[in-house]
Amino acid sequence: MPLALFDLDNTLLAGDSDYLWGQFLVERGIVDGEFYEKENQRFYEQYLEGSLNIMEFLAFQLQPLAAHPHTRLEAWRAEFLQQKIEPILLPAARELVAEHRRRGDTPVIITATNRFITEPIARRYGVEHLIATEPEMIDGEYTGGVSGTPCFREGKVERLQEWLQAHGETLAGSSFYSDSHNDLPLLERVERPVAVDPDERLRQEARRRGWPVTSLRTADA
Repeated sequence: MPLALFDLDNTLLAGDSDYLWGQFLVERGIVDGEFYEKENQRFYEQYLEGSLNIMEFLAFQLQPLAAHPHTRLEAWRAEFLQQKIEPILLPAARELVAEHRRRGDTPVIITATNRFITEPIARRYGVEHLIATEPEMIDGEYTGGVSGTPCFREGKVERLQEWLQAHGETLAGSSFYSDSHNDLPLLERVERPVAVDPDERLRQEARRRGWPVTSLRTADA
C-alpha cells in the first residue's frame, strides 16, 4: 500500500511538542527554570534557522529522562499531554490521516522528536506506525543517550529506509507532509511532497518546485 508520511510538529500539531515538553518541565519545576528555558529557546531558534546540531540538542533534551525513574516520567507525560498537547491537536489533521486510510494508504508519522514524547501523540491520531528519534534504554530506564540514528534531516531518510526494508515497503505512490525546510531531504524522495503551513524557506522552495502548499489550521491563521 502507498505510504502517507507525516511530520508531526507544526504539521499535524499546531505547535512543537519537543519545545512544549521543555516548557512543561520548567513550569513544573522539574528542571532549572532559567537555564533550561534559555537553552530550550536557543535550540529551537537554531532548528528554525536550519543550524541545529542534533547531537548537542539531544544531549540536552534527553537528560531529564535519565534523571528520573520511568514511572515518574510516565505520570508527568500524562499531565503534559493533557495540558500542552490536547489543545494543539488539529481536527483537519485527523481528517487528513483518515482520508489517506480510506484510500488504502498506510499512515506513518516520522519525526525528529523522541519516541517517549511522540508515541502517545501518534496514538491520538490513530497512527500505528511511528518513526522517531529513539532514546536509549537500559534495564527499563533511560540513559540520556540515543539509540541509532537521530530522525532528523538526512537521518529521516536513513531511518525511513531502515523501516521500508524491515516492513517490505517502498516509496511508490508515497506522500510526505511537512512544515519545515529541515525535511527537504525526505520531501525530495517521495512522489508527492506537500508543504503544510510551511516556514518561509520551505514555502519558497515549494513554490519554485511546484509542490502543493496547504494548511491544516486555516481557521487559526
